[in-house]
Amino acid sequence: MRVIGIESSCDETAVAVYDGESGLLAHQLHSQVALHQAYGGVVPELASRDHIVRLLPLLRCALAEARSTRESIDAIAYTAGPGLIGALLVGSGFARGLAYAWGKPALAIHHLEGHLLAPLLEADPPAFPFLALLVSGGHTQLIDVAGLGRYRILGESLDDAAGEAFDKTAKLLGLDYPGGAALARLAERGRSNAWRFPRPMLDRPGLDFSFSGLKTAALVALRGRDLDDGLRADVARGFEEAVVDTLAEKCRRALRASGHRRLVVAGGVGANQRLRARLRRLGDETGARVYFPRPEFCTDNGAMIALAGCLRMQAGARPAPGPGVRAVWELADDVT
Repeated sequence: MRVIGIESSCDETAVAVYDGESGLLAHQLHSQVALHQAYGGVVPELASRDHIVRLLPLLRCALAEARSTRESIDAIAYTAGPGLIGALLVGSGFARGLAYAWGKPALAIHHLEGHLLAPLLEADPPAFPFLALLVSGGHTQLIDVAGLGRYRILGESLDDAAGEAFDKTAKLLGLDYPGGAALARLAERGRSNAWRFPRPMLDRPGLDFSFSGLKTAALVALRGRDLDDGLRADVARGFEEAVVDTLAEKCRRALRASGHRRLVVAGGVGANQRLRARLRRLGDETGARVYFPRPEFCTDNGAMIALAGCLRMQAGARPAPGPGVRAVWELADDVT
């Protein structure tokens, strides 16, 4: 089973080829960071236009890298949501047009399912079932993963996602877009506990998150102060430590409540080195095994979509009946 995966949900254009026996054969990605940097964030219309320009060259490169022809491809998988509706339509139209021209099935893949399955791209993948922490710019969720398509949300953010709070706090610190990674680099120069920010919702039971107040705490800390390099680094360090402590404690509670002995960490914030180190310690403390995708597969990529498409095909999935893209798509809805 050999599947092409196409990802175009936001500001990365990606195409990959995955084989059910040989694994990942090719992975091509174009980031739009430089395109959107002048605007301080993603401009949806520009993102959609750039996807149109990039998809065909990336497909050609991926097929060449994978040494694959149309005859060797069994299906075309594409991200159907959630994401920017225009960007999703570009990827959907391209994938479905290609599938029609080649006489192949087209599979609509949930973007978050792709992230959940990304650690299966590694040499030592987790087995089902497992607990997943999905932590990105748009989502912060703890998910009980019983198997492919069998997902139950245990807790989620009631307001800002962790990655969104990172980006907004980075703006307060005068950092360029994309801000989350820049804040993490700045935090490396900060002093631990120079600023002690709240750990949101750890003073009550439950597995939900809330990061908007933490962002406000950073704003209050900076108000009326000269933003010299030392202060900015200390605030970045304090903010990052608060987010990491909160995520780690919620994971501890979720492992205890669910009884799982495997923890999968997925999504863009999963590339954060302080979070990785803290969750590895949590695994040592609880006896749980912690799995991460390599950093390049934490952010949006075509490999995770190709993998999800391959697993879906092997499980007997049917082709999508129409474009079916959704800007908002809950993970538990119709992902069966």
